[in-house]
Amino acid sequence: MADSADSAAQTPEPDADVIELAGRLFDAARAGDADTLGAYVDAGAPANLSNDRGDTLLMLAAYHGHAGAVQVLLERGADPDRANDRGQTPLAGAVFKGADDVLTVLLAGGADPAAGTPSALDTARMFGKEDLVARFTGR
Repeated sequence: MADSADSAAQTPEPDADVIELAGRLFDAARAGDADTLGAYVDAGAPANLSNDRGDTLLMLAAYHGHAGAVQVLLERGADPDRANDRGQTPLAGAVFKGADDVLTVLLAGGADPAAGTPSALDTARMFGKEDLVARFTGR
């Protein structure tokens, strides 16, 4: 049976260059830099790359109101319903921030208003956004 020192020795340290690149990609998502995001995902970066809180590139782009970046990531396979560590989805973040153009792109990309905790539907109800409740429920 190996002791914890042996186990730690077998776990490689994260590469500083990889960590720095991931940080740049998260910054690009927050800034809405669709061209940079598209180029890196096309070159092999994961479309569903997430940070230490489970926020994906798509979540960050959606939360910060960047419909163009959201579109680019969805076109490259980002999961519109992937929740972060708190159970929040990109669509719920867009509802919270009032980013209607992002909502439109996410819904067109297959986002489920009932996904997550609280869901986008629950968030719309919580904030009295009856127009979004109607949009999400078809009523």
